[in-house]
Amino acid sequence: MKSAKDYIIFPLDVPSARDAQRFVKLLSGYAGMFKVGLELFIEAGPEIIRQIRNSGNAGIFLDLKLHDIPATVSRAMERIADLGVTFATVHCGENPKMLEAAVEGSRGGVGVLGVTVLTSVSGGDIHTAGFRDEFSSNPSKLVMKRATIARDAGCAGIVCSGLEVKMIREHFGKGFVAVTPGIRPLWDKWGDDDQQRVTSPAQAVTDGSDYLVIGRPIRNAGDPKAAAIRIAEEIEAVIAHQ
Repeated sequence: MKSAKDYIIFPLDVPSARDAQRFVKLLSGYAGMFKVGLELFIEAGPEIIRQIRNSGNAGIFLDLKLHDIPATVSRAMERIADLGVTFATVHCGENPKMLEAAVEGSRGGVGVLGVTVLTSVSGGDIHTAGFRDEFSSNPSKLVMKRATIARDAGCAGIVCSGLEVKMIREHFGKGFVAVTPGIRPLWDKWGDDDQQRVTSPAQAVTDGSDYLVIGRPIRNAGDPKAAAIRIAEEIEAVIAHQ
């Protein structure tokens, strides 16, 4: 059975392997998965994945948000599959064939997640990018459209904000993974970062999120381990009644 800590993905958004290893050591057993993004992967390369795998039982979420021609994305996903990570991300973008190529390249060895609309993106940003008013006035419509494309391409799931996850769960059911970034506990100060579409851990899990990407509230806490435990307790209060 999935425990409360297994919902937590801690992003290793740090500039060095040494910093990453410190957080992995500190939070192993308190987070279900560690996320490796562009900054750390560019600095430390695939070796950091191997180091995390050798440090405990936590899963690895490789968040590179691939976005290129289908052939390139397919070959890149083949290499990712060899690393033994749990999930890897691809931008939904403009071309469903890119998502299909990612799934094909994964060879079933990694769960491909389509990135719908970044949680830092507002309706105004979508308007500026040239999308139709129906999407800029209601970004959730764009999320749902891209989620459908990802599902049809064979992706394991999507990345979406907590504002859309209830619709995702109702429309696609429990078999389609929903990973939710932009998570802020009620006790954490909101509005002092670049996230636009945020929600609390309890609300996200209540609405159907499978995994929560929680960075700043843990990383910036005086005691990161205690913060992770506090968040897990908030999640446990929800799943105990599901």
